[in-house]
Amino acid sequence: MYLELFTTHFDTIIDNRQSAKVTYPLSDVLFVTLCGVIAGAEGWSEIHDYAKGHHEWFQKQGFLSDGLPVDDTIARIISKIAPEQFRQCFIDWMQAVHKLTQGEVIAIDGKTLRSSYAPEDRKSTIHMVNAFACANKVVLGQLKTVEKSNEITAIPELIRLLDIEGALVSIDAMGCQTAIAEQVIEGNGDYLLALKANQGTLYNAVEALFAGQRSRPLDGIVIEKNRGRIEARSYHVKDASELKGNFSKWVGLQTVGMNLSYREVKGKKSELTYRYYISSAKLNEVQLAEAVRAHWAVENSLHWVLDVSMKEDACQIYQNHAAENWSILRQWSLNMLRAEPSKGSIPAKQKRAWMKTDYLEDVLKAGFSSRVFEN
Repeated sequence: MYLELFTTHFDTIIDNRQSAKVTYPLSDVLFVTLCGVIAGAEGWSEIHDYAKGHHEWFQKQGFLSDGLPVDDTIARIISKIAPEQFRQCFIDWMQAVHKLTQGEVIAIDGKTLRSSYAPEDRKSTIHMVNAFACANKVVLGQLKTVEKSNEITAIPELIRLLDIEGALVSIDAMGCQTAIAEQVIEGNGDYLLALKANQGTLYNAVEALFAGQRSRPLDGIVIEKNRGRIEARSYHVKDASELKGNFSKWVGLQTVGMNLSYREVKGKKSELTYRYYISSAKLNEVQLAEAVRAHWAVENSLHWVLDVSMKEDACQIYQNHAAENWSILRQWSLNMLRAEPSKGSIPAKQKRAWMKTDYLEDVLKAGFSSRVFEN
């Protein structure tokens, strides 16, 4: 069944090679590559090694009947796939297997692939904008930008590709733009946007509205102590109608919020920070706190895992569309590994998949099963 579902999700990808010169079908190379990345392969040669070590198993599944492609062949085929097609396959798959719950936080955040530049042009490093479902810790979609500053134009395009109905879309201060807020509302979702001084008039109005809470910093504070570190937080919300000024250009604006954050680390200077937020959802203090904390989790649950467990920042693949397509494969495999319910870290599961094809089958079955990413 998972082989049929694999074909269903990948059959829209167009093979631009001349048919008379094709030795290895595109579906074979895609399946081998996906399996290799699930098993922790970090380059084209390791994908070839994985296929070679499990050649008999692949043949039983109906793949590689004409032998093994060399690593350069795998690289050439995957790197020439149009990333728009690959990305749409990924998004369609996630919409088939993931069901959003009402009010679920989708964190949209960017990440640079630090080693994805061509040797002759270090500025060619690519930047990905990811949409992350915080409750289930899965990537819903991603979009490449040329550099970090292009997130402003990439975010609305990514939102258009996703089903965000009923979700609370959380974005950092770079995404605090009226056009992005409108795009979220048009998608029948709600926005939660971090607010900074780049939105001068609105920022000043929100800051003035919470002046009373700033003078009472211990009101409703939560204190955490851990290994020589003391952190304290409190959250406050007000109805947007209390703002002084006309902010009707922010479509659907209902709630403004403030987060007071105090941090003290032994041997370092203590920090007291105020952060402000705007939202089209009607939020109370608890809901704001949960949503803000969920957004922060994208660093530990996605970016850290991609860097430390899956070695994304060290990956020097860059030719043609290889870096972007490899990033999609990496996130696809991460979602599938998380869908497989056995205990273990991502690296432990990868090692298991490298050694045992029966476990790889479990991952594939879990990843392609319907509605596996539900709370």
